[in-house]
Amino acid sequence: MANLSWSSSFCSLAKITNAENTKLSERSSILTIVAQKKTKKIRKIILTEDITQLGKKGELLDVRAGFFRNYLLPTGKAQIVTAALIKEMKMEEERIEAEKQRVKDEAQQLARIFETVGAFKVKRKGGKGKQIFGSVTAQDLVDIIKAQIQRDVDKKIVTLPEIRETGEYIAELKLHPEVTARVRLTVYAN
Repeated sequence: MANLSWSSSFCSLAKITNAENTKLSERSSILTIVAQKKTKKIRKIILTEDITQLGKKGELLDVRAGFFRNYLLPTGKAQIVTAALIKEMKMEEERIEAEKQRVKDEAQQLARIFETVGAFKVKRKGGKGKQIFGSVTAQDLVDIIKAQIQRDVDKKIVTLPEIRETGEYIAELKLHPEVTARVRLTVYAN
């Protein structure tokens, strides 16, 4: 084979390219392209904080993959649902529910205390007839409650009618969104 002529090398080269062409044609008949249906790219997520227009913390939602990938995940506002995460969220919900119930029970107990005390007495300098100088405000009631029962109450939760004369009045203390205590208030002149 040391003596190769141009014609013999050309023929062997033609045979090689022919063999490659037949292999290539066999492969192309095997590769068939199948079009797939477009699938909706939706992710199941749990929100880690409240988002307006979307939902509250701990809520399970289905959102588009792009929205999750580009907004919710980078800002840390949501996580993909996993079994461990669902278990953790349920435990957190139970803890929060128990805390809410404890706060409500405390408010109901405090309301019972206020209602059993009877009437709180308020002294004011008297004017003509039943009138008093000035008026009785929510802050006055808070100070009286602190002096008599030794309980701190925020004046924002106190609702009083306008008191400008002596007599008996009812004040409301909104201790909890579901618990309101009614307190009697007796105003008298010096």
